[in-house]
Amino acid sequence: MADKSRNDRRLKRHARVRKNVFGTPEKPRMCVFRSNANISVQIIDDVNGKTLCSASSLDKDLKKGIKYGGNKEAAAMVGKAIGEKAVKAGIKEVCFDRGGYLFHGRVKELADAAREAGLEF
Repeated sequence: MADKSRNDRRLKRHARVRKNVFGTPEKPRMCVFRSNANISVQIIDDVNGKTLCSASSLDKDLKKGIKYGGNKEAAAMVGKAIGEKAVKAGIKEVCFDRGGYLFHGRVKELADAAREAGLEF
């Protein structure tokens, strides 16, 4: 029996978490995706199926200040950017969807920076 890949195990964890995490217009879902070279986050209203705002280490305005998108500094900048965009859009509270990743390292840095920018979760 072959072992499943790391990403297959992450997707299984993500599906298990997503059964209980659902974004509403009042409290949308903040979804994180992390790759080796970049990190991105979206704030999603699952009821209407709309992305309310997003930020990524590939965004033009953020890419200028980021040397490499796959480290904690880049994750903190993306977290700060999504927090500012969300507060500007009138979103104060979100439910955090870590995407099956451990709440450690880049995911934790992103979450902490978003909290400092004014989001609550």
